[in-house]
Amino acid sequence: QGCVGISISSTPGAEQRERQQRAQTGFGGWHGGISNTHTYIYADEAKCDQHMETFLHCIDASGGSSENGFSAIKMTALGRPQFLVRLSEVLVKWRRFFNQMAVEQGQARQPALGIKLELEKLQEALANLGIATKEESQQWFTGEKLGTSGTVDLLDWNRLINSRTKLSKLLVVPNMQTRQLEPLLLRFTEEEDLQMQRVLQRLDVLAKRATEKGVRLMVDAEQSYFQPAISRLTLEMQRRFNGHQAIIFNTYQCYLKEAYDNVTVDVELSRREGWHFGTKLVRGAYMEQERERAARIGYEDPINPTYEKTNEMYHRCLDYILEEIRQNRKANVMVATHNEDTVKFTLRRMMELGIHPSEKKVCFGQLLGMCDQITFPLGQAGFPVYKYVPYGPVQEALPYLARRAQENRGFMQRATRERDLLWREVKRRLLAGSLFSPGH
Repeated sequence: QGCVGISISSTPGAEQRERQQRAQTGFGGWHGGISNTHTYIYADEAKCDQHMETFLHCIDASGGSSENGFSAIKMTALGRPQFLVRLSEVLVKWRRFFNQMAVEQGQARQPALGIKLELEKLQEALANLGIATKEESQQWFTGEKLGTSGTVDLLDWNRLINSRTKLSKLLVVPNMQTRQLEPLLLRFTEEEDLQMQRVLQRLDVLAKRATEKGVRLMVDAEQSYFQPAISRLTLEMQRRFNGHQAIIFNTYQCYLKEAYDNVTVDVELSRREGWHFGTKLVRGAYMEQERERAARIGYEDPINPTYEKTNEMYHRCLDYILEEIRQNRKANVMVATHNEDTVKFTLRRMMELGIHPSEKKVCFGQLLGMCDQITFPLGQAGFPVYKYVPYGPVQEALPYLARRAQENRGFMQRATRERDLLWREVKRRLLAGSLFSPGH
């Protein structure tokens, strides 16, 4: 039952490009302490095209080795990381403004989908802040066919800065610290606009090849200062390619405090628009880097305070998706975990909800060489289960492997357990005289 998922770790010449990147002093000051250790180093658009070609080879390899395979990509390989940070800042600022309006309407601490702003009060607030006259904001909402129920939720709000409109070029929002209005989106240069188009074009090429080869395309999660842009661009691809089945999979990191809100909002969007929701759930791999950056720059730590809280978040997000599968069968999830309790939780909930393994709505994923005592029994029991295969030069794959070791803190204990289980099986077969017969 196991299939191969393929991921790229890096490309030759990264060290030289990193030195070049450090020489670009604007990037070092502008991004507020982003480390390049775990992202592709942007050299130029030609290098991004080379990365795309490498990903195409991955898709071909995955399609040729198994049915219903996966291929993983990193969006920082397909465009300028500064652009992804900039777009992320816009999206975060816009959502923060929505939450501020929710507080003023007495809806603080509601879950993301529970907030419904009263349209008239929202328009009055926009006018009072000097952002837009009532007539202007009426045109916004009418043009987007929003607020017909008299309320505006987060999905309606997000549509106002849809990449397909130019409205976002005109918007200003209040800076809550200075109480001054500032542009939501500083005007992009012509080159930055072209970079945006090129990222989407490369994603389009990859998605079309994946569709042709019968391969699902997993967009890997990255650091939180990239992630809003990555998720937004991935949603655009899901809208286009997930009409009949889940081809494009987004990744949600459950060590983030906002993981549940992110999952529920995107599932609701897929419901409203009628496409298939595809996701990979992980715990997360950038904890130390995220916390160090939050402390240095002075914003709230985005990571759950304890490992137990992250486990709770993982199970909460997973349960929501499993319920969605039960209700309309238009969601798919890869449970990417080495945690046996999470696997048992998934199997129990699948049985309770009547989700059969043969539907292939739920699959499991582990890293090649890790937790085979989980992978093999799942495959033998008929569950779709995948081994994630990173490859590349050793010196460039080491940061990836180091993150996996950090993410899987009990790795050495599990490795010892795997060794003990294998040794016990060898001794049992020796005593039974059936060393090379797996059927005994």
